[in-house]
Amino acid sequence: MLTQDSGWNFSFAGCGFLGVYHIGVASCLQQRAPHVISGATRVYGASAGALTAASLLGGACLGECCADVMELARLARRSTLGPLHPAFHIVKIIRAGLRRVLPEDAHLRAAGRLCISLTRVSDGHNVLVSDFASKEELVQALICSSFVPIYCGIIPPTFRGVRYVDGGISDNVPSYELKTTITVSPFCGESDICPRDSSPSFLELRLKNTSIQCNLDNIYRLSRALFPPEPQVLSKMCQQGYNDALRFLRENTLRVRRRRRVGLTVVQRTVPSAAEPVRKCCSLPLSGGEQKSPVPDEASPLWALEEKLWENLPLPIRVALKNACMEKAGVVAYLRSLYPVRLASYLMLPCTLPVESAVSLTVRVTRLLEWLPDVPDDVRWMSQQALLVVRYLCRQASRSLARR
Repeated sequence: MLTQDSGWNFSFAGCGFLGVYHIGVASCLQQRAPHVISGATRVYGASAGALTAASLLGGACLGECCADVMELARLARRSTLGPLHPAFHIVKIIRAGLRRVLPEDAHLRAAGRLCISLTRVSDGHNVLVSDFASKEELVQALICSSFVPIYCGIIPPTFRGVRYVDGGISDNVPSYELKTTITVSPFCGESDICPRDSSPSFLELRLKNTSIQCNLDNIYRLSRALFPPEPQVLSKMCQQGYNDALRFLRENTLRVRRRRRVGLTVVQRTVPSAAEPVRKCCSLPLSGGEQKSPVPDEASPLWALEEKLWENLPLPIRVALKNACMEKAGVVAYLRSLYPVRLASYLMLPCTLPVESAVSLTVRVTRLLEWLPDVPDDVRWMSQQALLVVRYLCRQASRSLARR
């Protein structure tokens, strides 16, 4: 049981697109036991876990965060190559989403409590950052913590003049060794809040402090961390995160608020101004001033999820998940899902990829213009790395010649 005397921390593991599980956990904590979040000494996070931790402490609406994750997954699935398509710029999308959902004083709200895991490129050591001078600096730290080399780009981003990459490479669950740290992971294992798979396994893989039980369910989750599954699967993961967090609260005899049943409506997303107060969307009902539109009948085939699957989730997250599940509705989407059509798209990839790259030329030009201010620093860094590689090869060659 958690006590005020000993205190407690939270640590969200890095998991790529499975971060929607963290949103389910965070929404449960925010809705059912807000005192657990407000009483936490620190909240650690790596990669996608850092994004959720920053949203939770920074005062962002988790419903909007969930909608952004589902939209990012949709964009990643849109092309045949998925997130590896040249036109898919994941860093730009994440940066724009963070700037939109985080309030202007997010760095002040998170100062001293939010700890972001980073991996320093120069030596590979783990660095925890907890103080931020501005909202933009907080966003930049989150970008560094989420930057997977090669997958997100070639040149790592910088934070305060130092280059960092994904924090999960060096420490995926920061401060997991502390007994007062509540670990959260979408992989079945020894984490405090994690799925409990039905298939038993005595084998465990510990990957950068992440406990992963060796079973088929975890293998599937690992395969979908960087290549997002269908929206129905992501929705189930979000609901599972909510249920796992609720089970943890009950097992530790923590005070849990009762959930109020609310009718479902589709809320039109609007970008709030900086002067508007930040509302905890998962802890309060919708105000009467928001625009609403009725939802189609629950028995409609548009809904790929059953009511019992998502009925416990807060209303804004339910809306985001249901809107995402409508992606597959329509004749065109049905035809694209057919196996012969998908097979033909893969066979024609050598012909269609150059055309798609040419069409996305405007995107490339825009990206080049955005890169121009950083060209001197990036070129200097690449030349230094090339020099280090040449020196290493020369040393190896000299050693081999000396042995002969």
